[in-house]
Amino acid sequence: MGHAGAAAAAVRYLRSAGTPGQVEALPRPELRCVGDNERAPVDQTEFRRVLGTFATGVTVITAPAPAPTAATADEAGPAGFACQSFSSLSLDPPLIAFMVGRTSTTWPRIARAGAFCVNILGAHQGDLCRAFAVRGADKFTGVAYDGAPVSGSPRLTGAVAWIDCTIHAVHTGGDHLIVVGRVDALSTGDSPDGPLLFHQGRFARLDGD
Repeated sequence: MGHAGAAAAAVRYLRSAGTPGQVEALPRPELRCVGDNERAPVDQTEFRRVLGTFATGVTVITAPAPAPTAATADEAGPAGFACQSFSSLSLDPPLIAFMVGRTSTTWPRIARAGAFCVNILGAHQGDLCRAFAVRGADKFTGVAYDGAPVSGSPRLTGAVAWIDCTIHAVHTGGDHLIVVGRVDALSTGDSPDGPLLFHQGRFARLDGD
């Protein structure tokens, strides 16, 4: 199908789901591959090095287990992946956004769920983040969580905060997709310390924590 085709399929699915209470869908974005004339004359290693100076928080995006069907026979459990590309977006209506690679194997499961929970990790949860960054593993083995109140997505124990969302829109952004979520519920969590940070390729924490 290709990356553009996968993105288009995700958008079509989300539009056909007709989630109750969702705001009016935005105009369908143009879905296409990145053209050669759009590739910036910047070395990718240098791009990563410079952008790595911007410290970010670290999240795990989760989605509930699908209802049992033949199509979901290999997806019995919940889905989740580590994500540092996360941001608040709008206060009215309350929207957040995260970015996910088009080659992600977890994103299609989140798209099918139509909802997700953002878990903002605490400074003590570096190992948990690494576990959710691995492809193909059962990421929830030994992980304590309960269900977010609206979507039922895993709400990870020990997180600094959680944000329960319905997927509102999906846009293209080069080799990534920009996923916009409508916030249905949120709160701070039960982390014993401050947030986990990511800076220049390694985990960090706030001074004084």
